[in-house]
Amino acid sequence: MRGRRGVSLAALGAVILGAACVSAASQDASYRASVEKWRQDYESDLKSDHGWLAIAGLFWLHEGENRFGSSAVNDIVLPESAPADAGYFDFHGGKITAYVNPGVTATMDGKPVTTAELQPDSDKGRLMLGELGLWVHASGDRYAIRMQDKNSKLRANFAGLHWFPVDESYRVSAHYVAYAQTKPVDIQNLAGDALKLPISGYVTFTLHGEEYRLEAEADPSGALSFVFRDQTSGKETYPASRFLDTGPVKNGEVALDFNEAYNPPCAYNPYTTCPLPPPENRLKVRIEAGEMAYKHDH
Repeated sequence: MRGRRGVSLAALGAVILGAACVSAASQDASYRASVEKWRQDYESDLKSDHGWLAIAGLFWLHEGENRFGSSAVNDIVLPESAPADAGYFDFHGGKITAYVNPGVTATMDGKPVTTAELQPDSDKGRLMLGELGLWVHASGDRYAIRMQDKNSKLRANFAGLHWFPVDESYRVSAHYVAYAQTKPVDIQNLAGDALKLPISGYVTFTLHGEEYRLEAEADPSGALSFVFRDQTSGKETYPASRFLDTGPVKNGEVALDFNEAYNPPCAYNPYTTCPLPPPENRLKVRIEAGEMAYKHDH
């Protein structure tokens, strides 16, 4: 049987099928390109002046005066670019105050300072000594001074990231169930400190024919984040955990794309503290997607 212009229905069907295949291939290529761009952006951020590779020190505080400067006699020994005796952090009962010695130039939020109270893990209130940044980091009940140095050896010697090939079967739709109220879940971090992970709900999803569940944190926009481990952990992937973020939940549904699962900063940097996954997020399945173990240069 032929159509009005003499083209057989079989030929017409072949054309339509071919067009559909081209469209599917185009969509697949577009998806792969979007994931590859996400990965490139992630690595660029990691390597930036303010990325995790620029964290160059973690100094645990003790009660009383914690002196800082480039001299080896200090409690907190800074790189040679810093003054030998720059000042001290006074730590009492969880309150940390920085005192800068006379003649030492230090700024906070772009303004010169000689004394300032520091709040844990605040984007503001970072003490700057030239290109060095110092701020308070809370790890459970312990406090430390975290140092940022864009000239850190970790950044200079960065060996690049490694990923599983993009596989769209690891992009799944999940159903989100919010708890009546956020529940604090007891976990530990890699420094051995006890933390409370604020779990807002959970997702259920089907992967390769099996159903799984993950406990989730939610941010004010409705986006979710997960700390998880799977059967590749300690083999192809970082042993402690990996992270995964999503877009906002819509009508109770959200996309989980394990091709964008990534390592915690502890995979690259010993001066960081990272949460371990809650027991519910230790999946009994191999997630052969996302970031693989970091291969250090030594």
